[in-house]
Amino acid sequence: MFMRAARILLLSCPLWLGATVHAEQIRDIADFAGIRPNNLVGYGLVVGLDGSGDQTTQSPFTEQGLTNMLSQLGVTLPAGANMQMRNIAAVIVTANLPALARAGQQIDVVVSSIGNAKSLRGGTLLMTPMKGADGEVYAVAQGNLLVGGAGASANGSSVTVNQLAGGRISRGAIIERTVALNLNNERGLLGLSLHEPDSATAQRVVTAINLEMRRTVASAVDGGLIEIQGPLSPNERTNFMARIESIEVLPIQARPKVILDSRTGSVVLNSSVKLYRAAVAHGNLSVIIDTTNTVSQPGAFSGGQTATSSQSNISIESQGGSLHLLEGTANLMDVIKGLNALGATPQDLMVILQALKAAGSLRAELEII
Repeated sequence: MFMRAARILLLSCPLWLGATVHAEQIRDIADFAGIRPNNLVGYGLVVGLDGSGDQTTQSPFTEQGLTNMLSQLGVTLPAGANMQMRNIAAVIVTANLPALARAGQQIDVVVSSIGNAKSLRGGTLLMTPMKGADGEVYAVAQGNLLVGGAGASANGSSVTVNQLAGGRISRGAIIERTVALNLNNERGLLGLSLHEPDSATAQRVVTAINLEMRRTVASAVDGGLIEIQGPLSPNERTNFMARIESIEVLPIQARPKVILDSRTGSVVLNSSVKLYRAAVAHGNLSVIIDTTNTVSQPGAFSGGQTATSSQSNISIESQGGSLHLLEGTANLMDVIKGLNALGATPQDLMVILQALKAAGSLRAELEII
């Protein structure tokens, strides 16, 4: 009896390991409906710049913003005053208000110039109200900027590393108002939204939740939404949600996809890409233009003038492409080795992949970004 039980355990171990190696917690693949971050934005001024701020004559909104701020501080400027200041810049401040954030907590903000300021390095953001989509103020930002770029100039020449027109303030905004969150339901229903809707994954999530709770509490509305019957008490509901988020689920394997970025020449393949046996030949056509400048010098005392002329020689070279055999495989590393064996550049590889897809050899969805 003991040997039979041990044999069953050994036979089941590989299956158990294979099922849990790629398992993910529900919190990584889904979110509860209603629990979401919110975007905040505000208009502010950065001061203390070392002559690298906006040119107020070309950025009138900077002067207007400064005038309004000074008036709120009790400073009245004479009518028609022409302010020529280079140590101030108008900026847009953005932040992400996390879900369940409370008043008094601090969040990071990003500050970006909207004028013609050359650099925000060394600047200080003045008190900036940050509003949500409803127009209400949810946070107030202020603090010293951290600009990651670097710049140097001398005698009219300048060198810049990265960009200097933006920076961050760590914990630079204080939350003043909490976003209302209402998870209460007359029947205690909770919605669980999948990050990537898929009917098979939704079915696995429902099964995992019901097995964990040892009763039927979850049901799929569609491939992207799951309804869960939860408790009505706030404390019990929080514990219930935490328990669900920690449940591990084996998601369905992603659809085979190849991403082509025509701007940068990047080619990305996921692990589900399959390649059937095919023969590929690809040749490069190059056009070479060679321009030669000639100078015609007249003889002495001939009265002629020196003349220059240019002659262009245009030639077209075609590099022969022999057939290369690509073995069929479902292993991503073998697919990569087969494509690399062609010796094609990333731009050429994009064309080859499209041709393989058209021929039915490449089993993947092509997405061009």
